[in-house]
Amino acid sequence: MGTAIRTKLAFFFLAFGTVTAYPAAAQNYPTKPLRIIVASAAGGSADIAARTLAGELSLQLGKQVVVDNRPGASGIIGLEMLAHAAPDGYTLGYITTSFTTSPSLFLKLPYDSAKDFQPVIQTGSGANVLALTPSLPVRSVKELIEQARAKPGGLSFGSAGIGSSQHLTMELLKYMTNTNMLHVSYKGGPQAITDVISGQVHIVCEFSSVMLPYIRSGRVNALGVTSLKRLAVLPELPTLDEAGIAGYEHTVWGGVSVPARTPRDLVLRLNAEINKALKSPLVSKLIVDRGGTPMGGTPEQFTELLRKETEKWGKVIKAAGINPQ
Repeated sequence: MGTAIRTKLAFFFLAFGTVTAYPAAAQNYPTKPLRIIVASAAGGSADIAARTLAGELSLQLGKQVVVDNRPGASGIIGLEMLAHAAPDGYTLGYITTSFTTSPSLFLKLPYDSAKDFQPVIQTGSGANVLALTPSLPVRSVKELIEQARAKPGGLSFGSAGIGSSQHLTMELLKYMTNTNMLHVSYKGGPQAITDVISGQVHIVCEFSSVMLPYIRSGRVNALGVTSLKRLAVLPELPTLDEAGIAGYEHTVWGGVSVPARTPRDLVLRLNAEINKALKSPLVSKLIVDRGGTPMGGTPEQFTELLRKETEKWGKVIKAAGINPQ
């Protein structure tokens, strides 16, 4: 290649190379504040994660990013609002595991989970901890399964209600081990934990950050975690897969979605900004401190996760005999 041609190419890349990352619409975006719809009440795990992310994005984008809590109807109210929002990149939604369980738990939703949303990115992933009342003479997952098989229906587990994470993670365990245990439904997770501590219920499978103080104080006996990798906050606990339930995995994840038909360039811009935010010390520390792992990735990876999770929970819910409402 001649010197003259190399010089012209160098000039071309210097002049234009820095402005071709995004089309014009994404380069000028945003021009006004953004909002993140959270389909649960203020103060919960999803709300805290969304607010931390919103603060970091506000700094990166130079525009305020506010959290809009829209709780109710198992998250359906907030998701309906997101589905019907303008697809202009200014309304985002923080979605969680319930996004993939609702299609099998409800006969009719005011949106189509597969068609009305454009996944942007998975932000984090965590796990539940399988824990027992200390009065139950069981010290391993293997012993628990053996006892459940020896006395069908003799063991009980508590949850925050039908279709909750605590409920479905145990239904998955029953499904994969061919066991039968009694489900005791409560109005919230704390009541289930209280009754496990007192011995009125045998088992609870709750999010790691919630269970941590009870485990460390010896008020419950923890047997394992539901993710495929051990947790940094509880490295001594095996995964249920390691403990003998081959292939068992239940992750408690969070992520960001936007309405369908949001322009591709804006989706990619949001994806890039959130990937960057997840690497910030504040956001990553919050996720790790709460027993999770910062994730990131592409819109396509998050879309595939949602597809697989929806399919998995559909099978588990059907096998559990849970009738859609």
